[in-house]
Amino acid sequence: MFGLDPTLFFLLFFCLFAACAFEFVNGFHDTANAVATVIYTHSLKPTQAVVWSGFMNFVGLLTGGVGVTMSIIGLLPTELLIDTNVYHSMAMALSLLFSAILWNLGTWYFGNPASSSHTLIGSIIGIGVGHAILPENQTNVSAVNWDKAQEIGQALLLSPLFGFALAIVLMYILKKTIKNKEIFKEPKKNSPPPLWIRAILITTCTLVSFFHGRNDGQKGIGLVMVILIAFLPGYFAINSTLDLNRLQKDLTQVEIISAKIDTTTLSVKEQESFRTVISSSKALHELLLTKNIQTSNLSTKQKFDIRKAALNINKHAKKLIESESVALSEADKKAFKKATAGDKAAFFAFGATSGTGIAAVTDFAPNWVMWMVALSLGLGTMVGWKRIVVTIGEKIGKHHLTYAQGASAELIASVTIGLATAYKWPVSTTHVLSSGIAGTMVASKGIKNLQGGTVKNIVMAWVLTLPVTIVLAAGLFVFFRWITG
Repeated sequence: MFGLDPTLFFLLFFCLFAACAFEFVNGFHDTANAVATVIYTHSLKPTQAVVWSGFMNFVGLLTGGVGVTMSIIGLLPTELLIDTNVYHSMAMALSLLFSAILWNLGTWYFGNPASSSHTLIGSIIGIGVGHAILPENQTNVSAVNWDKAQEIGQALLLSPLFGFALAIVLMYILKKTIKNKEIFKEPKKNSPPPLWIRAILITTCTLVSFFHGRNDGQKGIGLVMVILIAFLPGYFAINSTLDLNRLQKDLTQVEIISAKIDTTTLSVKEQESFRTVISSSKALHELLLTKNIQTSNLSTKQKFDIRKAALNINKHAKKLIESESVALSEADKKAFKKATAGDKAAFFAFGATSGTGIAAVTDFAPNWVMWMVALSLGLGTMVGWKRIVVTIGEKIGKHHLTYAQGASAELIASVTIGLATAYKWPVSTTHVLSSGIAGTMVASKGIKNLQGGTVKNIVMAWVLTLPVTIVLAAGLFVFFRWITG
């Protein structure tokens, strides 16, 4: 099938299964982020809560587009994304999957709310590091997309702090404005809260589940796309549903705006980016000269050439747009960005599985991939909730979670994750919610209300996830490259 020999076909099937397993683990690993409050406050029974949360995760993923997906893939060195050696690509896919799943399972087993986002991002950076130390690689660690890593790292760092601070503010506002103090009490054993409190808690659970699907779910899509590009480049190196002829307009726009840039004001690196944009744009123009070109008529090499040109244009155009040395009007910068990276993702992108502009060449996912990952995430959400629910409800603060604290933390989490998704930033649902709950505990009775042991475990998992997964993925990548030649 697809021209693969039986061994490669088996490995492809295994990798796709492992990617679904990662998203399944992601579902039950992060389930507590959405259902902890409604279960702990008896607003919903556990079965009702996890089934509803699983469904909303499913819907969230299907309406989320592929912006976060491509931010994740963008961390990989460009050389790995255009490597035509299927065994090299297979080593990348296997090391990525194994390192991510091993850490996720380990932290879940010990009941620590660790981050699937950190896990996957650390694994991807680890592959870049592993690639950098290979004897044949001359670029060393510069092969890693450090600019993208820094951007994502800032989002991962700032989002929990944002959630912590905003939760304190929200709890303060609630205390001053809500006269009914029932909402500030601990849940009564085996007794559901008043109807209005219950409605608030179910609503916030729904929002967190939905936005978790829109953000975390896209990471699974990114995994699957890396695997498909690795094993079946002839089918998935570029978007086969895209009308390549429409790229001519975007390429012309890039060349017109590039001509306005005064290169004498640019640094050496910026001049290099400028030359890369110009040369890649011309190369892509030449590849598309044939009238009514169709992706079905292209060879695998031509597809990789188109992919390489599109990736280089987007990567280096972004650097130019963000540089203060580039003297372009805001209108020109906006047009430049639209022609290369495309428009910002729509809030609801149901059925829209590709980007716009030149990015549409590489930023895509087939509908069947989105459905497969959505089902894996939704089903995973329906199991494995109990270990981490107890941590969220009882072990972050010295006092049990109240109705107001649960609703505030989940509302803040949903807003934070929603904003991050709109800007194509992968963030940690786990750490956003955990920090929100910690913020509500501090707002209630001060910093002394936090349980030092649990907070220490969560922070340690947050601190250790990146270095551990980087080392693990780098080691696995070098090992798999060695055994595959």
